[in-house]
Amino acid sequence: MGASSAFDVIVVGLGAMGAHAVQQLAARGKRVLGIERSSLINPDGSSHGDSRLIRLGYFEDPSYVPLLHRAYANWRALEAASREELLTITGVLQIGRPEGKIVSGVLASCKMHGLAREVLDREQMARRYPAFQLDEGEVAVLEPQGGFVRPERAILAALRLAGDAGAELHFGERVTAIEPDGQGVTVRAGDTAYRAASVIVAAGSYIAGLVPELAGIAVPIRQVVGWFGSKDPLATALGRMPVFLRDEGEEGSFFGFPHLGGDGVKIGKHAHFREPINPEVPNAPANPADKALLGEFAARRLPLLAEGAVRYSTCRYTLLPGEDFLLDLAPASNRIVIASPCSGHGFKFASVIGEILADLALEQGTDLSIGAFSFEKLMAKAAAA
Repeated sequence: MGASSAFDVIVVGLGAMGAHAVQQLAARGKRVLGIERSSLINPDGSSHGDSRLIRLGYFEDPSYVPLLHRAYANWRALEAASREELLTITGVLQIGRPEGKIVSGVLASCKMHGLAREVLDREQMARRYPAFQLDEGEVAVLEPQGGFVRPERAILAALRLAGDAGAELHFGERVTAIEPDGQGVTVRAGDTAYRAASVIVAAGSYIAGLVPELAGIAVPIRQVVGWFGSKDPLATALGRMPVFLRDEGEEGSFFGFPHLGGDGVKIGKHAHFREPINPEVPNAPANPADKALLGEFAARRLPLLAEGAVRYSTCRYTLLPGEDFLLDLAPASNRIVIASPCSGHGFKFASVIGEILADLALEQGTDLSIGAFSFEKLMAKAAAA
């Protein structure tokens, strides 16, 4: 078996979170190795699809807002360092009944944190944003700071900066074991054993195979999105149509983006059918049920879209109980940092989560607020579920 000289930190997984952790560590002058089992931004991961929504008025829980402020700042810093456009502000519309989870939650979050917002009724929406169809009694909360991040471009920028700063990046290597001891951690990949003072595990849908405590708790599911053409390209154009979230009550929530210069207006349903998958099996393509779900939503809520999507894409969510994040040291060893920070709403945080993971790997703690994302809280939610 081959052996490698020791690193300060090894990062397992180079998707959204791992890429930004590697970049943060390399920028701090650490000797860092990133290992990815697949190719760069592969179609069986969770970090492709052209766009990811970002917003400050977080209806899920106002405690996320301070991290979002830091994420925005870090995205702008990454843009400056990489000379790439990563974050685009369009405004975000969060639509539904006033008493619904999304509208009531975003208004509470905005009020708590003093965030700019504007409430629009059905008639105001029809005049200003004709792409959307609201029911009688529904409203939309316009948050001007909302927008989208380009996921593929962001990951490439982070990894390029990491490589330029001396990080070693390996693709097509599958980690099979992570073994802590008193002096550090051994990471085994194929016939090679790597050594590091600490390890960050950011393996996305594969994480339960590397972190036994998450078996049966971190559940990979299938996610499908589609891109639809427009009957009125001006109404759905970038600069006229904001990104959006839509509360459909018991049917769940949908999200979407304006035409960004690709195949059309992108829409999806959060968590789709909540269909568990085997992460070792490639993502299945969109089927008739997937197409019907998105097509029926588009016809009902976005009447200016053409019938039938131009194309579809499948990716993965990894859901945790409560759909909050996990950012903590492993129960078995403070030399191992565990990151499962998505549950379908994580990419917007990648720039700040990379910073958090670097802090945890080097200092076993961080000044950023992550108390809600501990193993202890996760296990309490799992027990309650």
